[in-house]
Amino acid sequence: MTTGPRLTPGRPAIAADRAAAHRMRRALAEELPKVREAALAWRNGLAGLFVGLLGFGLVKGRTDVTKLASPYDALVGGMLLLSLVCGAVGALYLLRAAHGTPVATPLVRESGAGVAARYAGDHVEAGRALRAMRRGVVLTMVCGALLVAGVAFTWYGPVKEKPRLLVKTPSGTECGEPRRTERGVVVLKTDTGEMRVSLMEATAVMAVEVCPGSAQGG
Repeated sequence: MTTGPRLTPGRPAIAADRAAAHRMRRALAEELPKVREAALAWRNGLAGLFVGLLGFGLVKGRTDVTKLASPYDALVGGMLLLSLVCGAVGALYLLRAAHGTPVATPLVRESGAGVAARYAGDHVEAGRALRAMRRGVVLTMVCGALLVAGVAFTWYGPVKEKPRLLVKTPSGTECGEPRRTERGVVVLKTDTGEMRVSLMEATAVMAVEVCPGSAQGG
């Protein structure tokens, strides 16, 4: 017949053991408040960063996305939408880390077992808050990167081409970007420079998006 393991009392606790237990208990008591404090600091710091980014975005530059050539207009719109989503989710994670989940705390009588259970629960909540803070920071930084990229594309992306004017006359066909009209003469900007075409001699005038062949204007 086999016998199970025998449990025997350990050595009596000494002053170092009591000090270590006291330090552990104090660390558990301070763990969650420290994580909350760090989350608040990150939230405030990232909020200041985004205030600076928004101020930078107000510097004079192209502001109308519809003026961008395709597909840059859709790309910038997608970047700004994804930036908004990442920023909103990141802010929720940071709020979760800083303030916790809005739940009611049950009222229980404090005892030795109750204090230990509360410390254990605070330790679990500290781990959750730390993970939420990390996710919130990452998503907020992604939001900032997308915002900066979207503004950069808006400023420096290629502009949508203006409509071209094609004018047919008995002497030939001219096509280019209309610049101005002067006494029945239209001035077109073409690859070879400005061309003056008399509308009185025109047999056909039509708007085109791209000039055909070598007659394409710049």
